[in-house]
Amino acid sequence: MNKKFLDMAIAESEKSVKLGSSPFGAVIVRDGVVIARAHNTVVPKKDPTAHAEVNAIRAACKKLGTFDLSGCDLYSSCEPCPMCAAAATWANISHVYYAANRKDAGKIGFRDDCMYNNTCLVPEKHIENKDATAVMKWWHKLKSRKKY
Repeated sequence: MNKKFLDMAIAESEKSVKLGSSPFGAVIVRDGVVIARAHNTVVPKKDPTAHAEVNAIRAACKKLGTFDLSGCDLYSSCEPCPMCAAAATWANISHVYYAANRKDAGKIGFRDDCMYNNTCLVPEKHIENKDATAVMKWWHKLKSRKKY
């Protein structure tokens, strides 16, 4: 863990507030080099997935030309929400470091804690469909598939 990268993430969160969005920032680092910096853009982009961590992951992937961020660390101004934590997992981020936690986010109106506790998730219903599983099986047989 390097405090200067955490400070950069916090600076991104300040930038986010100045630009009219919420107080979250993130930085992705590999081998001590900043690969991407980003802040929350949910409100200006009208995109509920435009969290700082997701924006940073997207920028890092674009810069490196890959979907695999193995060897990269994510620094965030706040504990990543479940969506961002999942995105970091899918991207193979090596470590996640954060400053504020989900309780701090809850104190200012964010629902991260209830998502982690599964108390406010959207209800789901599985509707079995053989066509969907057939496409999955087809993809699995492809020699050209890119597994992640």
